[in-house]
Parts: sequence; C-alpha cells; structure tokens
Amino acid sequence: MDGDGTRDARGTHANPVPRPAGPPEMPAEAPTVPPRPTRAPGSPDGSAFLTWLRTPRPQALPGVWRFGHRPRPEEEPERVPGRQLLSGAVIAFLVGWLVWSLLWNGYLGGWWLLPLYAMIPDSWAEPHSFASVVVVYAYYVLVAGIIMVAVGRLGRWGEIWRRYGPPAWRGAATAGAGPAPAPEEDPAAWPALRAAGAHDAAERLAAEARSGLMRDVDHARIARAWQGVQRGRHSLATFTGAVLSHGAAACPHPSGARDLPVRRARHDLVTGQVRIGAAADDARNPYAYRGAGLALGPDLLGTSLLAVGPAGSGKTGSLVRPLTESLCLHALAGRATVVVVGAAGADLGPADAYDVVVRIGHPDSVYDLDLYGGTTDPDEAAVVLAEALVGDLTDQHQGGDTRRSTTVLAQLLGPFRAVHGRFPGVPELRQLLEGAPGPLAELREGLRAAGQDSLLRELDARERQMDRPGDVGGVLADRVALLDRPAFAPFFDTSGQSRPFSLKALDHPVRVRVDLPQRGHADASRMLARLVLAQFTASVSVREDRSLFACLVLDDASGVVTPEAVRAVQRLRSAGAGVVLTLRTLDDVPRPLRGPLLGAIGCRMALSGLTPWDGQDFAEVWGKEWTEARDVTDRQIIAETPAGKAVHMLRRVITGKAPTARAVTVRQVERERWSASELAHAVPAGHAVLSLTSVKGEHAPPLLVDLHG
Repeated sequence: MDGDGTRDARGTHANPVPRPAGPPEMPAEAPTVPPRPTRAPGSPDGSAFLTWLRTPRPQALPGVWRFGHRPRPEEEPERVPGRQLLSGAVIAFLVGWLVWSLLWNGYLGGWWLLPLYAMIPDSWAEPHSFASVVVVYAYYVLVAGIIMVAVGRLGRWGEIWRRYGPPAWRGAATAGAGPAPAPEEDPAAWPALRAAGAHDAAERLAAEARSGLMRDVDHARIARAWQGVQRGRHSLATFTGAVLSHGAAACPHPSGARDLPVRRARHDLVTGQVRIGAAADDARNPYAYRGAGLALGPDLLGTSLLAVGPAGSGKTGSLVRPLTESLCLHALAGRATVVVVGAAGADLGPADAYDVVVRIGHPDSVYDLDLYGGTTDPDEAAVVLAEALVGDLTDQHQGGDTRRSTTVLAQLLGPFRAVHGRFPGVPELRQLLEGAPGPLAELREGLRAAGQDSLLRELDARERQMDRPGDVGGVLADRVALLDRPAFAPFFDTSGQSRPFSLKALDHPVRVRVDLPQRGHADASRMLARLVLAQFTASVSVREDRSLFACLVLDDASGVVTPEAVRAVQRLRSAGAGVVLTLRTLDDVPRPLRGPLLGAIGCRMALSGLTPWDGQDFAEVWGKEWTEARDVTDRQIIAETPAGKAVHMLRRVITGKAPTARAVTVRQVERERWSASELAHAVPAGHAVLSLTSVKGEHAPPLLVDLHG
C-alpha cells in the first residue's frame, strides 16, 4: 500500500500512477527534477512568465477570457456613421473658420473686443508696448480657442480622435512594462506566504521566478499546495521545507512532469481558463461580448458541456483538444483529474501528455481496464455493468429494464465472488449468463461447501428465471459476447495477471486516456464508453476531496446517453465534476432523452452545419427573449424651390442618402434567441453558437463564436 491507501498498479484495484509517500500536493520527498524542465511551446518563459503573472485579470462576464480583458459597457452606445461623422467635423471646422474670419475682419462689429479694452490701461495704447502686444494676442488666442472648442464639440472631434486616432491604434497595455510592483502587491513575490510568515519560502520562489526557473504550471501547483496548508491538510513547516529544498520543483505531480510535451491552445492557469475562440462582432451577440475572447474552465465545465456538429466542424480540434490540454495542465498542478475517451488515432494529444493510456484491443497496451470499476461490492458492480450492457435499450420488452438486468447480474456476481474471491472474467460471465451447466454446478458446490445459504438461494432463483420467457439473461449474454472476442482476449482480466486501471483512482490528479477500437468493433466501443461513463459518475460521487475537479471527456458520445446517464450528469455539479460530450447529431440520442439531456447540461454548443431538426431542439432549450422591433417608414422629401434643392443636395453629399422623412414605430415582441433556420444556415464555417452556465448559476446567452479567433 502506498501513502494514499491505494494498491500498486499491478494489483487488482490499481491506481497505476506512481506516487511518493504523503499527500499528492505535499510529497515527503520530491523526485529528482531538472532545474530547467523542457518547456512546451506556448508556455510563458523567463520575463514572459513575470509579464503573464502580472497582467491584470478583471472580473468579467461568464466565459470571457479574462487575461488582459478590458470590459465594455453592457449596451452599445449610439454610433454615428463614419462618413457622416467626418463630414460633420469638416463642416464644423469651416463654420468656426468663417466665424473667426468675420470677427477678425470686423464684419460682426467690435463688440467682442470690449473685454480687452476694459483690461488694457490707456497708457498702453500709444505707443504699443511689448506687454500690450502680448496681452492683445493672448486675447485673440483665447477667443479663437473658445470658438474651436465650441465647433469641436459640435463636430464631435473627440469621437473622431478616439475612433481613428492613436487611442484606436494602441493595443492592450502590456503589464510589467513599468517598474515592478511592491512585494505586497506583486503576485510573483508571493504576498500570501509573506503574510503567513514564510518569508524565506517567498524569497526563494520569487528568485526562481526572476531567474526563469518557474513556469505557469509550477506557480499553479505550489499555489494549490499552499491552499492545502491553509486548509490544515499540511503543516507550514513541511511546505516551507519543500520549497526551500526544491524551489519551483517543490510539491511535484506524482509523475514528476512539470509541463506538457506540446501546447496548441492559449492557457491561463491563474484563472484556470483555456481560450477556444472569440465572440463575433455580430448584432446577435450582446455588445459586452462582441470581440471578447471566450474561454472555458472548471467553473463552467462543472455544469458539463455538450457540443453537436457534423464531422469536420471542429469538435475535436477546436474544442476537445484544447480542453484536454487544459485539464492535463490542471492535473499537473494538482487541481484536477481527467479521463479522455476517444477512438484510437483521434487527435487527443500525445501519449506522453497522459499518465495512463489504455489501448483496448491493442496488443501493446500497458494498462487494462477494470470491468467492475475497482469495487468489491457485487451489487455496485452489477449496477454499473448493467448500465454499460443494456442501458441503451429503451424498449423494456427487449430487456432494456436496467433494474431487472442489475438483479440478474447481482445473482451471479455475488456467488462467483464468494467462491473464487474475485469477479468473473468476460468468458466466465458469458457462460454464467447463458446458463452453462458446468459453471453453475461448480458455483453451487462451492457455495454449499462454504455454507453460503443466502447466495445459494440467489443462484437457485437465477436458474429458475432462465426457463421463463422474456428473461433478460439472454440479452445480457449477447452484449457480453461483443467483448468475448479474440481482439479483447488479453483485456478485462480479473485474475490479477494484468495491470487494470480503475476509476477509483480519481481521488488523485491523474491523467487518463482510453482509446476505443471503433474500427470493426463499433458496438463494443459504445458499450465500453457507457461503462467508463457509469464508472466515472459512480466514483466521483463518493470522493472525499471534491476540491479536486474531475472531468470525463467523451470525444464521441453516440449511443452513450441513457436515462440513467442523464440523471447521473445532473448530480455531477454538486460532486465537483463534469462531463464533455460531443455528438455528430442529436439523432444519436433517443428522442425522449433529447430534452432532458439538453436540460441537464449547463453549457451547450451548436457548430456550423447543424441540421434544422437539431437546430429546433437547441432553439427550444435556449428559449425566447423580449426584443424591440422597430418598424421604419421612409418617405422621400421633394424640394420645390431652388434653395430647397440646394439644401437637399448638400444633405445628400454629407450623409450619402436622399433626404427623407422617417416614421419609426417601436414595439416589444418575443422572439427566439436563435431559430432553427439560423442555426442551420446562418452559422459560418469555423463558428459555433455557445451558451454557458457556471456552477454559481451565472448565465451567458447563446453567443456566435469564431473558433479560430
């Protein structure tokens, strides 16, 4: 047994991630780590790390990329067209010039010079002294300035400056360009440690950051360990000793890794976000979101996410890959545990980015998958296995009642474990479900010898039910037969000869990838995906440390959504966990479950290329909103006099439109946020419509997102 109370990877209930003694965030002895770890492309390094750490991250709306974000007003200000704005500015300047010319040449009289005459003494009039000249011309400048200020406000010169001048050229302010902030305000100086009295540890970490030995993952990992100290899980002396001994390499992940081999997306481990695109500058998006970067993090994934789009729409490359990268980085920082399930060969990141890679059906796979989820309770194992085998059968007349299937499996798993001390393998379970006389007789003899009368009655009841019409044992046997194939012969071993991975290991920051053999074994792959989902939801609900975010990513959830799965997803938010599901179409989900699934998921994404009937389901769940409908009627004005025609011509030159009389009718109407037709035909390629809900209940309306922005 290791320090966390789990068996070694070679045991039956294994967590195959090697861990040193002590809690995962505070090891008793850190492994040997090179002072300068290999940096993944895209991770901040050296001075870029300090700049990254000191960049402001203001509070923002849900889903907004907070790194360097500059908030915008909730409502769009009235924007004058550029042509009209520039024409008005030129005309205002000409008017000011005309007024000054009239005043200077005396066409308007000398009244505007009376204040000047009142200020100048008579002795300055003749001869003209230097002081009198200065005062006179200063007065002229003052009057000209007043005229220019007036015409500038009239011509909106300030708006032209903000729209086309240097303020529009200037990008986001670069943090760290000025002098470094004071230690009590500089996040790179670890003010929390200084406030707690750990000055030596703070100085060591600050020196590591300045010298370029610290990365964003190191900062997040040590901050996570400091949270453990504040919660009383670790002592301050142990934390300080680890930091003074190992610096930025202190409190390592059990694997010893300090970064991923490669990064594709932009990550911000201070806020826990990964950028997936930018909100399009579209009238259908709220003004506060337009042009802002959009990102996902544990605060949003905790309500689960569903993405629907056809093949090639960007589900894996633009969504799943960035999310898996982010969750793996969080796992290295001790914040999360992640299980990624996808087809063999899918773009889910290199194998080196994971601690455990289970290649089901691949002869070179190092790890196996525990068919029973690491449990020793036959009833719990029967519940999970029944969900995986027949959870997708919605017709109860075909054996789709999982309660009956659970009872059948429990009647066999309990006696088998009592006799053999383990659960049956796939071939053994198939024989028991088919009612083979030899294995059943062997179980009966073993139970009699052990005096297990209650389990003997369970076995007798199973044998009696086999002869009844409609027994679900045959359906279960047919489903188990999908796994009893030569390609899967080395897998799902229960004799202790392999290295099975159990989802009971999700109490630790582990990174797991499960490759499914979809080619030639599509039905078995869907069944295994249901098995992983059922084991995941069963395991995370009984964890002790729910501050460790757990996430399951299913790259293709076709055939995985069942009534029990929908109910389990609803319970994940309170368990500090979430799932990410992708579908090519909602037709892969039974019609009665589409509404409950969309209702149980907090974050929903509809990618380009969606069908109108799929768009209808999204339109219904996103609902309607009250909007202002403006009915505008323009009537062209006909000038009768030459002067009127000249004025109309001048207006046409300034505004670019013919003079009209406009009648506007404004009324409140209720309309769909996004209609099925818009979702099917108005979403450009490389875009998606995304709605978000955080674990705190904050909502973001459906937003048009550029996935390449």
